[in-house]
Amino acid sequence: MASHRFKQTSVLIANTFAFTMCFMVWTMFGEIGVPIAEELDLNGTQFGILTAVPILIGSLTRLPLGAMTDRHGGRPVFFAILICVVPAIWLVQFATQYWQLLVLGAFVGLAGGAFSVGITYTAKWFEKDRQGLAMGIFGAGNAGAAVTKFIAPTVIVMLGWQAVPNLYAAIMLITALLFWFFTYSDPAHRSAGKVSLREQARVLNDPRVWKYCQYYSVVFGGYVGVSLWLTRYYMTEYGMGIQLAALIATIFVLPSGVIRAFGGWLSDRFGAHTVTWTCMWASLIALFVMSYPETRYSVTAAGGEGTVEFGFGIPIWLFTAALFVVGIAWGIGKASVFKYLSNEYHENLGLVSGIVGLAGGLGGFLLPIMFGALVDLTGVATTVWMLCFGVTLVSIIWMWWTERRVPMLTRDEKHRGQPAAT
Repeated sequence: MASHRFKQTSVLIANTFAFTMCFMVWTMFGEIGVPIAEELDLNGTQFGILTAVPILIGSLTRLPLGAMTDRHGGRPVFFAILICVVPAIWLVQFATQYWQLLVLGAFVGLAGGAFSVGITYTAKWFEKDRQGLAMGIFGAGNAGAAVTKFIAPTVIVMLGWQAVPNLYAAIMLITALLFWFFTYSDPAHRSAGKVSLREQARVLNDPRVWKYCQYYSVVFGGYVGVSLWLTRYYMTEYGMGIQLAALIATIFVLPSGVIRAFGGWLSDRFGAHTVTWTCMWASLIALFVMSYPETRYSVTAAGGEGTVEFGFGIPIWLFTAALFVVGIAWGIGKASVFKYLSNEYHENLGLVSGIVGLAGGLGGFLLPIMFGALVDLTGVATTVWMLCFGVTLVSIIWMWWTERRVPMLTRDEKHRGQPAAT
């Protein structure tokens, strides 16, 4: 019989691999959507909706799937997801109309719901002081978005976009089989019979949950939304081909996914708050740089005789460097936010993970649509980064108000000899 340590390791590896493949599939419309948009003559908003529909469905299903994981265990729920998405992925290659792609994209989106299942399934196999690292390693499956940026553009150029879903369906079927044979179930991880669904749902009244939803909508929702938009952004703003644009975009996507494991270790060592606070500030500063639009100035010469014209914009190397900083910050932040949850919730971890994951996924759904609408409305490409800057600033203000201001007030009251506020 396999030892507990062997089971922990096997479950973690199989979970992480399966989630990586799910994330690869979940974000594939960010790549195949580019040639589809050209074929169907889609505008920016329509392209944003096409890439965002799978994100929406994956987000909405995280809540019920998380609750199901608490009650029935992660292994059967995760396996069912892997099997169910295979037909939808395969059928995408036969779609010829926009509405057909939206419908199939909705079914493909179920792959994104695997997050709340896998994160809970992983956490319950590990001791509390190792959960941050374990969840961070699992969450590194976000790098599946980078995998699709490596694979899909090459397949598109060589065989056409229709070959991508055909290949991905085969990969997902193999993944499902590998997952089943290399994972284990532990009845002790289930909460059925201990905590009722009504008792589970009471967590929705906890204001901390909604605060963590806001944090995650930035670090994860921003990651997904930007990942879906980047290839198109580099193509339109810097005049690149799809392969080169996707390759450079991995400078954001890949490190942000992989470094989540390191973020889990940092959160175990320094605490969720310290790590999240630092990540928010780092990304805010980088986004400020990225938000500066291409600008032309016209200055009247002395005496009114003629004008002096000059311009300024963010060169590609500076933009990409700032983008890398944002990716690292958000990658670490994705792990630190879930460290909050593992510290404060246990019986309801699946449900709370589903709620917070839902918020993050909704951020990933809304951002591409808002990106497209902003660009269509203003014609200024960098408005997408201005939006990201704004939502990050909201999180920093909320964190200061609820987590940093209170300890400051408590210290002041102690210095004055007054009882601390509760």
